[in-house]
Amino acid sequence: MIGRSVLEPSGLSLSRLALGAAPLGSLSSTTAQGVVAAAVDAGMTYVDTAPMYGAGRSETSVGAAVAGRDGVVVSTKAGRLVAPSGQAPKSGDAGWAGAPRLVWDMTATGMRRSLEESLRRLDRDHIELLYLHDPDDHEVEATEQALPELVRMRAAGLVRAIGVGMNGGAMPARLVDRFDLDAVLLAGRYTLLDQGGLHDVLPACEQRGVAVVLGGVFNSGVLADPRKSAVTYDNRPASAWIVERARAAAALAERHGVTLRALALQFAAAHPAVRSVLVGAASTAEVADAVAAFTTDVPDDAWLELRSAGFLDEAAPVPAGGRAE
Repeated sequence: MIGRSVLEPSGLSLSRLALGAAPLGSLSSTTAQGVVAAAVDAGMTYVDTAPMYGAGRSETSVGAAVAGRDGVVVSTKAGRLVAPSGQAPKSGDAGWAGAPRLVWDMTATGMRRSLEESLRRLDRDHIELLYLHDPDDHEVEATEQALPELVRMRAAGLVRAIGVGMNGGAMPARLVDRFDLDAVLLAGRYTLLDQGGLHDVLPACEQRGVAVVLGGVFNSGVLADPRKSAVTYDNRPASAWIVERARAAAALAERHGVTLRALALQFAAAHPAVRSVLVGAASTAEVADAVAAFTTDVPDDAWLELRSAGFLDEAAPVPAGGRAE
């Protein structure tokens, strides 16, 4: 069973394994909707998207796929606007489908406009959870304009819950101190290869009752299949050292009769602050694989060997044994 977790005080019920809809921005609408439908049918009833993914195409596909389905929680993000076709953007995000049409905007006005445009693409009258997207290099705008506006939008009932989605742990740890956030989406900083979030944002969120949603638990690919000829780590070509470490972890997993993906997903979900783990999927087969990896039985000895081999921080909890002494 995938299971569910309640995000307080909003009362939102998040599936413990959720669909990260970034890959959908590069798929046809029919294929993308099929992926979402397969995920929801399998119990992944929390779906996270963003204007950034395919310059709005992911949101459009998600909205069409979940229309009429009860119990599905959708989150999206604000911080980048999709520029109209033919308009020269001020900035973009290399490596993402549709990136040249993205424009940074972390003003209060930009937050409202982003929500309005997302609602149109999703064809919905509300958003359950809205994250401020990647404010890592925009802390002043985030704290003076964007986050105060998200707080006002939640108070006005435009969204049920708010949070930040980021790649680093120190800044969101500061933000949960300053703002009444419901959730932090942390990408790539609590994985089998990088547990930096364990000592800043995760304890901060646990102390304040802020839910953590984890993304990037495969570090953009190397922990999904490190034996491919070309693998990425945090959206860049993986170094030889990273590939070697990931392949060693994969061999360890095989010795215990499980996949590296199972170890990566279940380790990420074991921290008490974590309410949900996102996994991207570009096909129904990848959805089925993710569900199998998340629900398969992992022997206790696998976690013990991961720790003894130096993959896990001594303070990192594991599914079977809790926190190390």
